[in-house]
Amino acid sequence: MSRKFTIHMLITLFLTGSIGFVQAQEENSYAMWESFYITPDNTKLKALGEAMASHNKKYHSEEGPYRAMVYNVMTGPNTGKMVWQMGPLNYSHLDGRPSADGHDEDWRDNVMPNVKKLSTGEFWKQNNEASNTEMLADGGYEFKILHIRYHEVEKGEGHQVRHLMGQIGEAVKAMEGENPWGVYINEFRQGYDIGRHIATVGFMKNWAEYDVDNNFKAAFLKVHGENSWQDFIDGMNDTFSNSWDEVWQVNTALSGVN
Repeated sequence: MSRKFTIHMLITLFLTGSIGFVQAQEENSYAMWESFYITPDNTKLKALGEAMASHNKKYHSEEGPYRAMVYNVMTGPNTGKMVWQMGPLNYSHLDGRPSADGHDEDWRDNVMPNVKKLSTGEFWKQNNEASNTEMLADGGYEFKILHIRYHEVEKGEGHQVRHLMGQIGEAVKAMEGENPWGVYINEFRQGYDIGRHIATVGFMKNWAEYDVDNNFKAAFLKVHGENSWQDFIDGMNDTFSNSWDEVWQVNTALSGVN
């Protein structure tokens, strides 16, 4: 089984959760990220890059809630767009977000003239119980490839989520090597037309990791028993109605990383 197949399966499995599952965490121990898509004016890419880099490194470079990262979307219908992301933060941090000392004017006058559209503004809260992101505590900037899978929970099927996540988490933590991944819940209601209910992120250092077998199924069977796999797959099929992938690549030149 190739790394490419198994990581796709792994990300699918992580894309599980419900509001009730998230609320089981400590109320004040959460980490959240703000993000939105940027559609660049392709005739002004150089100017956009210079303005974005200058803005982020001036106003969003400090470690903490206001650090900004920029990603290039490499796959899917959003290919060619960028993602601007700030965090990790809590809601209380949003009241003190950068706005003074020319911040808003710089964004308005220097960044936005090179942008066609901002879209899909969202807040994503990490599920600490299910995620395995401790190795990213120092920034994790060596993990330059992010494999995101968005997932819809089937109406009326959220009751299975916590059980499935428990199975997945135990199996992932039993795998050999470094396997950073996170489960993130969209904080605001998306309905079933938008459907971006849950996202998971698999963090990789390079594209070559897609060619490496991570043995997720073997770890799952070892932890849960030889007859566990089909019941698990059936549960996944019942619980989720749709899913799709995006791969992002970190653009450190445009981010608030010095």
